[in-house]
Amino acid sequence: MSANLVNLNSNPCKMCMPMGSVSAFYGISKSMSILHGSQGCSTYIRRHMATHYNEPVDIASSSLTEEGTVFGGAKNLLKGLENLIKLYNPEVIAVSTTCLAETIGEDVPAIIKQFKDEHPEVTATIIPVSSPGYGGSQFEGFFRALHAIVRHVPMDATPNNLVNIITGHLSAADTRALKNLLDACGIEYVLLPDLSQNLDSGHEENYNRLPQHGTPLSRIALMAGARMTLELSPFCPEDYSPGAYLRDTYGVPMLRMNLPVGLRDTDAFVATLEALGGVLPAVVSEDRSRYLDAMIDAHKYNAQCRAAVFGEPDMVLALVRASVENGAVPVVAATGSRCAGFEKALAADMAQAAETQFSGEFDVLNFADFTAIENALLARKANLMLGNSDGRRIEEHHHVPLLRYGFPIHDRVGGQHTRMLFYDGSLSLMEATANAMLQHTEGSFREELFDKYFKDETPMEAATPRIEMPEPVAAAPEAAAVNAERTKTHPCFSCGACATSARLHLPIAPKCNLSCNYCLRKYDCANESRPGVTTAVLTPTQAFERFLEVKRDMPNLTVVGIAGPGDSLANPEETFRTLEMIRKEDPNITFCMSTNGLALPEFVEDMKRVGVSHATVTINAVDPAIGAQIYKFAMYRGKRYTGETAAALLLANQMAGLRALTKAGIVCKVNTVLLKGINDGHIPQVVETARELGAMMTNIMQLIPVKGSVFEHMPLVSNKELMDMRRSCEPTLKQMYHCKQCRADAVGLLGNDKSIDYRPPAAEKAQALTEIKPAVARKIRIAVASKTGMTVDQHFGQAEQFYIYESDGEAASYVETRSVSKYCNGMDDCGEKGGRMAGILAAVDDCKGVLALRIGDSPLKKLETKGIRVFTLYENVDKAVNDAARALCG
Repeated sequence: MSANLVNLNSNPCKMCMPMGSVSAFYGISKSMSILHGSQGCSTYIRRHMATHYNEPVDIASSSLTEEGTVFGGAKNLLKGLENLIKLYNPEVIAVSTTCLAETIGEDVPAIIKQFKDEHPEVTATIIPVSSPGYGGSQFEGFFRALHAIVRHVPMDATPNNLVNIITGHLSAADTRALKNLLDACGIEYVLLPDLSQNLDSGHEENYNRLPQHGTPLSRIALMAGARMTLELSPFCPEDYSPGAYLRDTYGVPMLRMNLPVGLRDTDAFVATLEALGGVLPAVVSEDRSRYLDAMIDAHKYNAQCRAAVFGEPDMVLALVRASVENGAVPVVAATGSRCAGFEKALAADMAQAAETQFSGEFDVLNFADFTAIENALLARKANLMLGNSDGRRIEEHHHVPLLRYGFPIHDRVGGQHTRMLFYDGSLSLMEATANAMLQHTEGSFREELFDKYFKDETPMEAATPRIEMPEPVAAAPEAAAVNAERTKTHPCFSCGACATSARLHLPIAPKCNLSCNYCLRKYDCANESRPGVTTAVLTPTQAFERFLEVKRDMPNLTVVGIAGPGDSLANPEETFRTLEMIRKEDPNITFCMSTNGLALPEFVEDMKRVGVSHATVTINAVDPAIGAQIYKFAMYRGKRYTGETAAALLLANQMAGLRALTKAGIVCKVNTVLLKGINDGHIPQVVETARELGAMMTNIMQLIPVKGSVFEHMPLVSNKELMDMRRSCEPTLKQMYHCKQCRADAVGLLGNDKSIDYRPPAAEKAQALTEIKPAVARKIRIAVASKTGMTVDQHFGQAEQFYIYESDGEAASYVETRSVSKYCNGMDDCGEKGGRMAGILAAVDDCKGVLALRIGDSPLKKLETKGIRVFTLYENVDKAVNDAARALCG
């Protein structure tokens, strides 16, 4: 069980027993199923089967209600049988019980006998199947149905030359492949059940609601005289094994075999067919040879695979054994059924793969739910799942790809066409695994190579040297445990810390990259108490001195936060410089940052580096149409975006950044301003998104009207409306009820702000405001060669435009884009033809520097002759421009 405190399965990895019973009878010719239970049971099963097979599915119901539950449901079942025969006139009727019928103790065989006595004219064979949902999974229900069939069908025990082939719940395509092989070998057989047609038939003008295909009763009757039974289900219990029944009752020899998937088990099945007198067609040998060649081709890719396999036990065993043969390492194998011998059957292959690939431990989970599977695959670092569609939520949440096999497959078309049997089906499985690994490699290798070989953290020659940092306190998952302890003394994240733990907000971030309609960029007010307000903006050095002063005065100081007055990540150099200095002084202080999230994905690694353990991201909407009403514009990588484009860009970065933070073990809170008539009906969706991205809590806040802002006159929600909204979202995610909407320079306890005691006098304030830009006395103009305007990533000779920036060494501002003729158009057309270099020199004449990824000797010398210095690098544009400006005036 995956839970420690309650005895239940959370999101079980199985379907119910009646589902298996109904599926089995769809492999019997002219049969119909009726469920003795409530209508919901049949509706549930119809829905699952219809979406998997993309075919209409008919299932009758006795429609038990409260009256039938109390006084017995015989009347309902008798009437249901009458109606079923009138509508369908089947040759076979399966009466499958449900939880309700079994719980009230219905004697279904007796009711069937009563029906036959009252209706002697009925010739249909009526077969009872005991299949309570709580008694097992669809795996058990499927084989109980087959066992009931061979027990209730009148048998002809006259010896014949037939071979019984009994299978579990195969796809229609695999069943057809099995029949084709048996026919090609010349073996006379009885297939139980035959799922090849009824749930995957061709298009017909007229729909026949009674299944016409499948194994007829006349053929099933011959199973008692067969010369051999091959039961392709290694885990089917003896108690309801149809092969065991035929062996014990009629003396038919039985051989139980694995599903013929992969090389070993397909070889064994093919050899058995030959031993039974079958003549293998040449195509079987060709398929085997082709499979071997493909295994060699794909082995290097499959060796990267750490697979988590789940589903019905027979299928899990087959997929695990085939994966091991193909070079993959199954690190988790799980079934939702209670299956004796499951661990023993799988352990040898999984241990061999783990030892060969040095991959460590593995898990075999019996009677598992998806919570246990999710925990195991994360612990074992699985990078691929093999199983049915019910694993899609793990795929969505953790980005572990899912190859869909088994039943049900709801979110893809063609579940009935999946193949894994025999050499050709195994080849499809193996190639799907290899392609999943290739897709991951192709989608990530550029970033990995860049991070490993090209990402240069060394600053330019004139840049301020980075402070040597101690090793990070912890890395995920260790960081999560450490940060959880720090949460207990963080007053914004723990209400219990409000009265005991002090916090310090350092106002070192004046710039903002987002214009919110409820905000006004005037922050030097001593008489207001709201976010974005401070008496003075501090330099990193002044902020460090403020920290030392407050720490001396307040021994209970536990948290240092950067919350403005602009956005902490719109001022990355000031923010991280300040935190670096403080971290070197105090390795144990808790760091917290607030951000609108626009630049968040770029700086998660820096936040981890300096030891930020808590973060607050303000997300007011997860719908760009709503966000466009809240934000005026966004400045991103030197470009200004407005409307839904700005809102969509912001949302994408917020979600990517928040997911990266929580994955790194950083504890996250999402702030949302409640805006009447704009996002008040949308906030539950924001909270749900925050939960999915891993946030610990959300803080739904009242709007504070700011004079001069767009929303200055917006009506406010009442306190009752605010509290009602918080309480309605509480079941989704923990809510913050104690927020004080603090200033950017707040000091002390949450309910007792002491920032006024630390405000500088007027002269000191003026000095602070002038000290914010000490590096360069004037703004310097710099030209940037960039493909996108975001990164210095283009060769000088390939540039058809230059992005012009101005910088004083601290803040880079975009000026304009200037078009030029490309200097180089190939080996034979590169240089001074057509006066191209002269045009480029004219375009950058007022610039003191040029930034490019690379540059040739000839244009380099011409630029230097003009007094223009060239910097070659690969870097974020803003940082590169600021570094270059400082270097030019150093």
